[in-house]
Amino acid sequence: MSSNDKVETLRWVGNADGHLVLIDQTLLPVEFREIDCHSIEQVWEAIKQLRVRGAPAIGIAAAYGVCIGIRDAADEAALLAQLSRSTAYLATSRPTAVNLFWALDRMKAKAESLAGQPISVVQATLLDEAKSIHEEDRAMCHAIGKHGATLLRDGQGVLTHCNAGGLATAEYGTALSVFFTAQDEGKHLRVFVGETRPLLQGARLTAWELCRRNIDATLICDSMAAQVMREGKIQAVITGADRIAANGDSANKIGTYSIAVLARAHNIPFYIAAPSSTFDLAIADGSAIPIEERSSEEITHGFGRQTAPADVKVYNPAFDVTPAEYIRAIITEQGLIQPVSVANIRQVLGHAT
Repeated sequence: MSSNDKVETLRWVGNADGHLVLIDQTLLPVEFREIDCHSIEQVWEAIKQLRVRGAPAIGIAAAYGVCIGIRDAADEAALLAQLSRSTAYLATSRPTAVNLFWALDRMKAKAESLAGQPISVVQATLLDEAKSIHEEDRAMCHAIGKHGATLLRDGQGVLTHCNAGGLATAEYGTALSVFFTAQDEGKHLRVFVGETRPLLQGARLTAWELCRRNIDATLICDSMAAQVMREGKIQAVITGADRIAANGDSANKIGTYSIAVLARAHNIPFYIAAPSSTFDLAIADGSAIPIEERSSEEITHGFGRQTAPADVKVYNPAFDVTPAEYIRAIITEQGLIQPVSVANIRQVLGHAT
């Protein structure tokens, strides 16, 4: 496909009886393939196996998954039962990304507000709600980019980790939206991309997105970040987040915390870019954020090749938590949270204390 082609991470095809289409991100960057999800089991598998990933995109996919889960309901009782099963089932796909649960709760609340309505009306309205979640995320991504681009100057070097681009969201992304918006404004950035072990989302996905946009991108191994900082090539770090606690502690792909520590050691500002839906204000701090642990084969047999002894012990947490004190600012669609504190978070997000 041409680098000028617009990439849609996921989209709905048809009416209430339609289906979800999404990019199989496990095949990138070598192969671009879309897969059709006609069943809720296919949506669950796509989320679990990282065919669709990134907190916002997971939430959007889950919302559409609910639409698939209820489309065969014959009456209101059946619909409510299918809704309950579908949301509970999809919630088991991945535990860390709060957008998943936020989207499922929103779909449940919308369904409950339609009690007594004809089944066809409920199904159509829930599809509209899923599409609203999708479009709202698109707008949020662009707003995040506009706020974040004010933090960067022309010619700066910036490091990012994992993938927080269009592949992880509805369009521009969160962290990458800052780079794309800066490019739209005429700024030239040198973006260093951490490969992001063990599944190489940085190498496979972020580098792919940046190259398609003709952004000056340089891929580095995760372990090279300190040296590149020491050489003075990086003036800022921007990553996404999958869940942010009330005090600003932020969970993101494993390795993010290490980069934040390195950034502080080198006096480099570290920023998080995330929509308001990524905040979980019910969690006081990062110690309560659930950390997904994934299979040992991702480390011992990365991409199908054995690279470790068969009997070695493996610990594979998929995320880590960066303390708020290491974060210079959180970039949201509603503005910058700077400094990062409970009070500033609630003020910017508009929540009463």
